[in-house]
Amino acid sequence: MVNNVILADTQTNLKGLIMNDNAKALSVDAPSRDKLITTLQNSLYTGAKRDSVEMVISYCEAAQLDPMQKPVHIVPMNVRDASSGEYVWKDVIMPGIGLYRIQADRSGTLAGVSEPEFGDLITQAFVDKNGNEIQHSFPEWCKISVKKLIGNQIVEFVAKEYWLENYATAGRSATAPNAMWRKRPRGQIAKCAEAQALRKGWPEIGQSPTAEEMDGKIIDVEEAEVVNHEQPAELMYLEADFNKNFSAWASVIQSGKKTPDDIIAMVESKGKLTDEQKKQIRES
Repeated sequence: MVNNVILADTQTNLKGLIMNDNAKALSVDAPSRDKLITTLQNSLYTGAKRDSVEMVISYCEAAQLDPMQKPVHIVPMNVRDASSGEYVWKDVIMPGIGLYRIQADRSGTLAGVSEPEFGDLITQAFVDKNGNEIQHSFPEWCKISVKKLIGNQIVEFVAKEYWLENYATAGRSATAPNAMWRKRPRGQIAKCAEAQALRKGWPEIGQSPTAEEMDGKIIDVEEAEVVNHEQPAELMYLEADFNKNFSAWASVIQSGKKTPDDIIAMVESKGKLTDEQKKQIRES
């Protein structure tokens, strides 16, 4: 009952302090900010730390967003520091797919979003965090297109995302998908494809991955590499991802659905393979 009273009272009294008629964020005084934090902790971000909710409010103030619409998410992520090599859990503020949809719609140029189209269903063996082998079925890929009105023409932007290149594992030592990707193998990859399509059509909404894309992922914080701007370094496909996905690629090749060159082309759309990795794919 107390939480309900706080929520009702604060939503009514604070929203006008946060947003003006043009939906632009305004600063709030300290007492009002404390009420807002309490409201968010007891409603939209239940159980979140105060510092994390403060980051949400700061993000919304900078981006001129209403935090009561939950445009961003607090995503706990396992982050590895390159200097220490240790993994620590940190709360990271990330936009949700809903924010991308809102921004595309508010541009006045969104002309439609297609229904997701899925590839063949694949069943593959994975290893869970306890070392046990489990079977899981998933669509090979998902494709979504968005339509944008540019001048007098409607232009279509298409994104095709592969499940194996996007799913989150149940842990560092596991290859099995986490609970969400097991429960919603189509729904999760569809959100990834839609987010990519929206970024293609409306690059001004930002290029950050959404919370749906990054939930459960591990971030490696490496030292920045200084490169020659005239000859930028090529982005290499991560060795860990190669090892994780190799057995699935081999199964697809052996089934006759894809050739080794098809797999190589698909993978190199994400990052360059080494000659040894290409050899392994061709010999699988």
